[in-house]
Amino acid sequence: MATFISVPLKKSSEVDLVKPLSKFVTATYPAGEEQAEYIRSVEELNKLRKNALGRPLDKHESSLEILLRYYDQLCAVEPKFPFSENQLCLTFTWKDAFDKGSLFGGSVKLALASLGYEKTCVLFNGAALASQIASEQNLDSDEGLKAAAKYYQLASGAFGHIKDTVLSALNREPTMDVSPETVGTLSLIMLAQAQEVFFLKATSDKMKDAIIAKLANQTADFYGDAFKQCQYKENLPKYFYFQEVLPVLAAKHCIMQANAELHQSLLAKQKKRFGEEIARLQHATELVKTVASRYDEYVSVKDLSDKISRALTAAKKDNDFIYHDRVPEVKDLEHIGKAALVKATAITPPLSAKFTDLFEKMVPMAVQQSMSVYSQRKAETVNRLVGTMREATNLCNGVLASLNLPAALEDLSGDSIPQSIVEKARAIVQQGGLQSIEQLIRDLPELLTRNREILDESLKMLSDEESTDSELRSKFSQRWNRTPSGDLYKPLRAEGGNFRSVLDKAVQADQVVKERYNTHCEMIALLCKPEAELTAAIPSANPVKTLQGSEVVSVLRSQLARLEEVKKERERLEAEIKGVTFDMSSSFLTALAQDGAINEEALSMSQLDQSYGSYSQRVQASLRSQEELLGKVQTSHQEFSKLKQSNSEANDREEVLKKLASAHDSYVEITSNLKEGTKFYNDLTEILLKFQNKCSDIVFARKTERDELLKDLQQSIAREPSAPSFNVPAYQTNPAPTAADPTPAPRTVFQPQVKAQPPQRPPPPAFTPQAASAPDNQPQPGNPPPMAPPSQAQGPPYPTYQGYPGYAYQMPMGYNPYAAYGQYNMPPAMQPNMQPYVPYQQAPAPGQGGFPGGPPTQQHPYPYQQQPQHPPHQPYYPQQ
Repeated sequence: MATFISVPLKKSSEVDLVKPLSKFVTATYPAGEEQAEYIRSVEELNKLRKNALGRPLDKHESSLEILLRYYDQLCAVEPKFPFSENQLCLTFTWKDAFDKGSLFGGSVKLALASLGYEKTCVLFNGAALASQIASEQNLDSDEGLKAAAKYYQLASGAFGHIKDTVLSALNREPTMDVSPETVGTLSLIMLAQAQEVFFLKATSDKMKDAIIAKLANQTADFYGDAFKQCQYKENLPKYFYFQEVLPVLAAKHCIMQANAELHQSLLAKQKKRFGEEIARLQHATELVKTVASRYDEYVSVKDLSDKISRALTAAKKDNDFIYHDRVPEVKDLEHIGKAALVKATAITPPLSAKFTDLFEKMVPMAVQQSMSVYSQRKAETVNRLVGTMREATNLCNGVLASLNLPAALEDLSGDSIPQSIVEKARAIVQQGGLQSIEQLIRDLPELLTRNREILDESLKMLSDEESTDSELRSKFSQRWNRTPSGDLYKPLRAEGGNFRSVLDKAVQADQVVKERYNTHCEMIALLCKPEAELTAAIPSANPVKTLQGSEVVSVLRSQLARLEEVKKERERLEAEIKGVTFDMSSSFLTALAQDGAINEEALSMSQLDQSYGSYSQRVQASLRSQEELLGKVQTSHQEFSKLKQSNSEANDREEVLKKLASAHDSYVEITSNLKEGTKFYNDLTEILLKFQNKCSDIVFARKTERDELLKDLQQSIAREPSAPSFNVPAYQTNPAPTAADPTPAPRTVFQPQVKAQPPQRPPPPAFTPQAASAPDNQPQPGNPPPMAPPSQAQGPPYPTYQGYPGYAYQMPMGYNPYAAYGQYNMPPAMQPNMQPYVPYQQAPAPGQGGFPGGPPTQQHPYPYQQQPQHPPHQPYYPQQ
């Protein structure tokens, strides 16, 4: 009776995990020990998949352990890599476990770029292998019963988990074997079998009949639910697997009910309810008779039937002679209770006892993405503070340059070059002068062009693949059921659009820098000349030398010194702001572990306020101090200007000195802008190369998926009938062959059919011993060479009639071999040339010698009958 149901495993195609995952690791993590460790982990993951799916698995716990370890690793690695169609695209192909396929089309399979699909199929195989291991257990031992119950409950839980998660894990309709209806049915079957194992355990332990009856009744309910689930879903019986399973489920439902009634009858007997005992045994008898008559080829109930029959006979005998208790109707009997001792195992990774995370040090993608956004927020905060201070410094320099300070205070002699101008000229020469700026300006267009080419090539790859996908979609319409490339590439195109916008803004910024350079290049060139030429280029003046000791000059110099101190303080503050570091990964990991999600904005803003709040206050204080000092400087300068003589030479000299000071400040700013632009373009090149690799990877993955889908479509089209079926006319069917009209050989290959035996031959005629045997060099009768009369024209291929040993004569077309059996009914001229008829006999008649020349052993006694025949109802003309 112990017929248990197991589930076949799915088969998967080989997938190379090393190349794409290693490429992601190399692009994401800096070179070093961490990157090398992750690449080794990728190789281990690839080996683990090959061990779990690349070879046949034994029905043993060790094989199940390998499968569960791979499933656990998939669960652990899923949040750490961006597995998706438009990022890290890996296509997994799996065949339907129950579909055996056809001769031309192959079995049904589905290829998806989804790690959730891989997890679902691996867990299905884990559940299937658990069911096979449970079915192989020795149920005569306690260890075997415990192991069977454990694995059936694991299989039930795994199938149930797939039922709840498969639709959310896949973005397409799954194959029938992992559809919610199928795995839901399998989960019920496995749970019923686990309950049956507990029933067997209770029976072997000779527990109380009341308990065993409840266990059996619950088992019958589980089997009944599984049977109904199969019947309710029209698609399940299409599988041959379920056509085999349905009778077993129905039979076990009846058997478990019969067992429940049997043990409940024993309980009734103990309570001296003899009529109830007989009624339950009669019901059990009907149930086992139903199984024996309908499902005998699937489940044997002979032992159970004999046991019930003996109990019923004894109960009736005792009741008839002793108790005379009334036998109630089955419908009036008290319902048997139920006791469910099994529960589907919850699927909470890790399922393997030996599991170790290969990527334990790698943070999940949610944390990586949050860290990326946090880095952007941090960079924006730093840039805002630093930019505010630089803007204030530029404003201060511009105001001082417009007032010709501090050069105006240093130029009280009117003839020599102010010391500040000399220092600025030396600084420009040390930084390379005009040549360094012009070289930076010449490099920018090349860097820009390189970035534009990378971006254009990346977007062109997407456009070409999208065009191909659109053509195939219009060609195959609904058959082309994969995600449209246009929808899939929207994030990448948006990213490419952002890059193009950034490049356009960079071009505008470059143009502003060039215009500023053109404005100041003449004065910058003057600062690069030797000191003598610079002195000659500056107009001389005859100022009032009494201003050198004036109080206004002293106050103005003091204010300028304080402004210089403010600017130096800003430089120190900028270095401190750029040096602030804080590892947010621990905060994000804690939030992910506690809440299952990361509120990046709240956590990041809180940390940024904490880290940069004090610096922001110091920046604002610096701005206020500068504004106050600049106001005082302007007031003091007005007084200083009134004390100076107003003449044209002094004004011209002061104007030139202003331009030289402004040229120095512009040189410093332009050089800084050009270096930042060069760094920007170089950094953008690395980012665009990563973007190009991402586009290349997804285009390659889509091409692989496209080729796979085209192959499946070709097989599907090949399986479809090219024309509706039609009836063959009666006149095209083969007539029965006759000896006078031999059947032409067919033009199609077929297996020869065995003909009916010919009529019995007449007794052999007398013969001469000299001609009784065939020469040794005569060809064997079983394989004579085909011959044709040379004088006749070639016609349709007719079968040749091979002669008996010793015959050198070929039968003509239309010859009736049976005519020769009657006293040599042939022309007299032929009789002298013919060998006498030598039939083959297994044993000679009494008093008669054997007939030499008979065919060898295991050869048909009538060689002419070996001509090929048409199969029944096969037309002569070849069909389409």
